[in-house]
Amino acid sequence: MSVPQPTAAERGEHVLAVFDTAFGELLAADPAAFRVKFRKMAGSAFAFYRGTACLFYADLADEAEGGPYLDERTGRVWIHGDLHAENFGTYMDANGRLVFNVNDFDEAYVGPFTWDLKRLAASLALIGYAKALSDEQITHLVRIFAASYRERIHALAVGASEELPPFTLDTADGALLAALRDARALTRFGLLDSMTEIRDFERRFASGGGAIELDAAARYKVLAAFDGYLETLPESSLARPDSYRVKDVVGRRGIGIGSAGLPSYNILLEGPSDALENDVVIYLKQAQTPAVSRHVTDPAVRGYFRHEGHRTVISQRALQAHADPWLGWTELDGAGQLVAEVSPYAVDLDWSDIDDPQDIAATVADLGRATATMHAAADESSGHSLVPFSTERAIDAAIAADEEGFGALLVDFAHAYGARARADHQIFVDLFRNGRIPGL
Repeated sequence: MSVPQPTAAERGEHVLAVFDTAFGELLAADPAAFRVKFRKMAGSAFAFYRGTACLFYADLADEAEGGPYLDERTGRVWIHGDLHAENFGTYMDANGRLVFNVNDFDEAYVGPFTWDLKRLAASLALIGYAKALSDEQITHLVRIFAASYRERIHALAVGASEELPPFTLDTADGALLAALRDARALTRFGLLDSMTEIRDFERRFASGGGAIELDAAARYKVLAAFDGYLETLPESSLARPDSYRVKDVVGRRGIGIGSAGLPSYNILLEGPSDALENDVVIYLKQAQTPAVSRHVTDPAVRGYFRHEGHRTVISQRALQAHADPWLGWTELDGAGQLVAEVSPYAVDLDWSDIDDPQDIAATVADLGRATATMHAAADESSGHSLVPFSTERAIDAAIAADEEGFGALLVDFAHAYGARARADHQIFVDLFRNGRIPGL
C-alpha cells in the first residue's frame, strides 16, 4: 500500500519546522544575513538543495538505525555530511602539492556512508535536470558514480592505495585538470592584493569589502582565541616561529549559503619570510552544528568532540589526506571556532561549462573515485579512535553482499529526491516571497 504524500501546505509546515530547528537562533541574531542566504537559495532548485542539508537529513532520519548496506560499522563511519556535486575543488596540501578533492567539511560527522552517496546522487539528478538531460541520461550518470565509487572502494580495500594517486596536475584530466590549472595560475600576491594594503611599510587589511574594524576589547578576545588555536596545530605546521606574528585582525559577517549569520574574523600573519608578498591570511569562524548530528544519537559520537570547532577539524583531518597545515580550532565567547587558511589556491568545480554528456560522465566518474578515497582515508590509520576499523573494507564487504542493488538504490533515490527537492524549492519560494518565514 502506497504512503500518502503530504500536500504542499503540509510540506511547507514541515519545511518551516525544520528551518526553525536548524536556523532559528542564527536567524534571530542576524535576519539580514538570512535574507541574503534565502535569496540565493531561491535562485534555483540546486541552490535550495545546497542550503538545506537540514531538510535532507530530516527526511532520511528513519534510516539512522538501519537500511540497505548499513551495519554496526558502515552505519558509523566518518562522512562529509554535505556531499553535493559542487563541494569539490582544489587545495594546496601540506606537502605543497595542488590536489583536487572533496572540500568544505563544515557538516562532517560520523554516520551511515550511504548518506553521503545519496546526497551526491540527488545533486546529480538536480544538475542533470537543470541541463535538460533525460531521466535515462540521469540514470546513466548515477550508475557511473556508483560504479566508480564501488570500483575504487574495492581497490582500496584490497590494498591498492599506492597504485591510486590523488588527482593532481600530473594525474587529472578533463574538468578536474582545468580546475587545477586555474588554481595554479592564482598567486598569494593576488589574494593579498584583494584584501590588504601597505600602510607605514607594513601590510594591513584594507577597509571595505565586508571587513569590520574591531574595537580594542574585541581585538583582545580574538587574539586570545588565536593563542588557544596555536596549541591545536601539529608540530610540523610551522617551521618559522615568526609565522605566528599577527599583523592585523578584522571582523567579517558570513552571508554565504552555508555560513549566514555566523560571526567570523580574518587574521593577517607574517609569512615564511620578511617579504611582504608571502604573508598569510587565516580565518576564524564560529563552527555550526552539523545537520546530520541531529539524527545520529550515538552518545559515543556526541561525547567525542569538545565543541563544533573541534568536531569540524577532527573530521576534516580524518577525511582529507595531508589537510591544510593551518587547520585548527579554538573557542571564542564560549563557542567552538574553526580556523584555517584563506587559501589563494582554492578553485571550486564549475559545472556551468560542463555540458557535453561525455564530459559530464567523465567528471561524475572522477567524483565517485574521489568520494571513495575520502571515505577510505577515515579509518583506523587516521589516528582517531572514534572509527577503529578499516572503513574501506567494511564498505566493500557491505556492497559485495548485493552488487546489483547498489547502483539501483542510488538511482531510485536520485530521481525521487531530485523531484522532491524541485517541489520543495517552489514551496520555499512561495513561503519566502509571501512573508511566511518567521523572523524575516
